[in-house]
Amino acid sequence: MKSLKIASSAVVAVAAFSINLCAASSAFAADELSLGNPAGELAPASDAAANRPPATFFTITDVLAKLDRQRGRGPNAIRTASLTPLNALPAAKPLPPVGTEPFGLFTFRAPENGLWRKWRGLESDLAREQAVLAHCRENAAGCPPNAAQFLRLINAVKSKSGRDRLDEANHAVNQAIRYVSDFAQHGEADRWTAPLATFATGKGDCEDYAIAKYIALSEAGFPREELRLVLGRDRAIRQDHAVLAARLDGHWLILDSRRSELIDDGELDNFTPMFAINERGVQLFAAPYAKRLPLGDELDAAPAAANTADAEWTGVEAPEAASPLPGFLPVLM
Repeated sequence: MKSLKIASSAVVAVAAFSINLCAASSAFAADELSLGNPAGELAPASDAAANRPPATFFTITDVLAKLDRQRGRGPNAIRTASLTPLNALPAAKPLPPVGTEPFGLFTFRAPENGLWRKWRGLESDLAREQAVLAHCRENAAGCPPNAAQFLRLINAVKSKSGRDRLDEANHAVNQAIRYVSDFAQHGEADRWTAPLATFATGKGDCEDYAIAKYIALSEAGFPREELRLVLGRDRAIRQDHAVLAARLDGHWLILDSRRSELIDDGELDNFTPMFAINERGVQLFAAPYAKRLPLGDELDAAPAAANTADAEWTGVEAPEAASPLPGFLPVLM
């Protein structure tokens, strides 16, 4: 009998606790925190489940709002759960700056590849030709015809100033050289030729035009640090192309073998720059990532070319696109 009385007391206590728990749940739901459907809309899983109290759903935001109302913070006071206070979030960083290289891009040293070998070989040829030009300046009578012709061009460029100097170099070299592909002239897909060798034949491709303008302007006193041989991809014809970029008064101008006039770098449509070359060597064009802003002095860079295939320089042009018609310089933009 004593055991039966103890068991009965336990049952009564459990029942009382269950009643209080149900009452508490109902009170919480009555405080506009219940997001569940009314009990009548719920399909009972069994006869036993039909007697259970309706489920109550709530979010942490609802709980915080209820506590705020209880503490007299106003009926509309709402706080959201957050690991970091809103006022502790870091300030937004400025957008990446525009690069100082042509086309508003940045450059960094390109990895060792075939372009570096071509450039170093060309530098050796340029050093030898510079000695020939120095000899011609001292002894005009013993100057080879091609060197004398190039010296006259240099002097014509030197006689001008400002934009006119760049325009003279672009126009004079375009008129002196007839476009012929490297394969047609040398039996090679891509050969870089120094100016005197180009003027000896009067033939060359886009790189030869750009190299001749680079040396002509340098010999005429234009700073080499303000010049870039730019190798890129003409997307209109899906062929490689080379131009010379010159910075004048903070703006980059493009000297193109396909144009008789200078153009601003922003006007060279359908052209993807890949490499910039000057006395610093071969540099790879890059653009700052727009999705990830730089932190401090850190700068993430992405190749300017659209994909890795575009970043491979072949030096092959389309002859039909680059060959000038008599009296005209074709514009492929």
